[in-house]
Amino acid sequence: MRKTLPLAVVVAAAAALVVPGVSSAAPVHEVQWVACPADVALPGLECGKLQLPLDYRKPQGRKTEVMITRLASKNPEKRRGILLTNPGGPSEGLTFPFVLKALGLPQSVQDAYDIIGMDPRGIGYSSPSTCDLTEEQMAAGSVPPYAVKPSDVRKRADETKKMAEQCLASSTADALPYNTTANIARDLDSVRAALGEKTASFLGYSYGTYLGSVYATLFPKSSDRVVIDSNLPASGWDVEGGRLMARGVEDTFPDFAQWAAAHPEYHLGTTPQQVRAKYFDLAGRLDAKPSVEGINGQAFRMLTFAGLYGTGDAAFSKLAASWKAFDTNQPQPPQDYPEVPRIQALLAGRLHVICGDSEWPSSVRTYERNVALDRVRYPMFGAAAANIQPCAFWPKPVEKQVQLSDRGPRNILMVQNERDPATPLAGAYSTRRAFGDRAAMLTVDQGGHGAYVIGKNQCANDKVTSYLVDGRFPTHDVKC
Repeated sequence: MRKTLPLAVVVAAAAALVVPGVSSAAPVHEVQWVACPADVALPGLECGKLQLPLDYRKPQGRKTEVMITRLASKNPEKRRGILLTNPGGPSEGLTFPFVLKALGLPQSVQDAYDIIGMDPRGIGYSSPSTCDLTEEQMAAGSVPPYAVKPSDVRKRADETKKMAEQCLASSTADALPYNTTANIARDLDSVRAALGEKTASFLGYSYGTYLGSVYATLFPKSSDRVVIDSNLPASGWDVEGGRLMARGVEDTFPDFAQWAAAHPEYHLGTTPQQVRAKYFDLAGRLDAKPSVEGINGQAFRMLTFAGLYGTGDAAFSKLAASWKAFDTNQPQPPQDYPEVPRIQALLAGRLHVICGDSEWPSSVRTYERNVALDRVRYPMFGAAAANIQPCAFWPKPVEKQVQLSDRGPRNILMVQNERDPATPLAGAYSTRRAFGDRAAMLTVDQGGHGAYVIGKNQCANDKVTSYLVDGRFPTHDVKC
């Protein structure tokens, strides 16, 4: 995978911008079909590149390169259009059509659509961003570490300020003001037009729900059937959206606790209450003395958070085995980690987007108060989710944040697990209210992050497939 402006230059450039729109006279861009990179060359995938406006206010100006993939329908009689997809993140999306197929995306959906993947601008093969992050900085990821002591917030503030300064001084800093969800949504519509389609359907998960929401808001006439699964709140991944992860852990953990209590071979407790107590016991022990592999309590909490993304025996047995290793001071079971260069490009691009979408509080004291409050409200993960991010030291966004709108067709199907560690139901309700009659929400009685084809609820999977293929949209909010 591939791969200094002073802060004052970036800020000055940002201040000169107004809200960019897409003119009806804007040119239709062309797709250049190319050989897929080696790590994207999967059966059935075609790869293409587009040169799109870096700033849509200046459609003839500087371009940014966006790469897409296509998993084409092989049934012309049943094909009805294209299905734009996004896996969340913000992260790479080129292989996502293949991933969906491998997860069991129904053949009827594959027949109905050419399924389109895309690396969002600034990420992966789409003019990737860099912040010149060190391995230690990358290890922190995009979810903050747990603040064990109040002073940890101030320490983290120093670290995140340096990360922001690196992003703003990097070789890709000049693109920073334009790598936003609003512009990624405009890129999606440019892809639609370049493929010769009057409308496009959309399937997005996690962060992809916010992207799909912005797309449906900016382009109500060209958005066809929209499915958004595991929903961020209406304001996207802002400071409050990030804090919601703490509630998500509290909502979801009882599923794992009940499972672990029913599996005494892991010795984590014989009741859900004992398993919960084991969480705090292990976190405290690892805070005081890291494991044999140097894993501390912060990393343990993050590992548990990630482990709750899955559900059922496969996911929970893996998490339980990890806990057992910590409890007995043994090495961790093998874990799969992405290559460091991929993490670099991913985290830099993600910071561009979430920090550029909305204005985050700049006062360190605000985060200290949030951490103190959420440590009490959500003791398992509150002091992590509320901790400070590099966005606190970011320039003010150049464009007013897109406000989700109820103006447009009734075509947005929201899908939401009742227990989700990263995007809890409480946040989904916010988006549901913003869309009003444009949306219907399908809540699913299961845990984990991701419902459609990722989860095992056949009722939910059938309802989403029926909408995508046959257009059967619920007359009211429903539950599976």
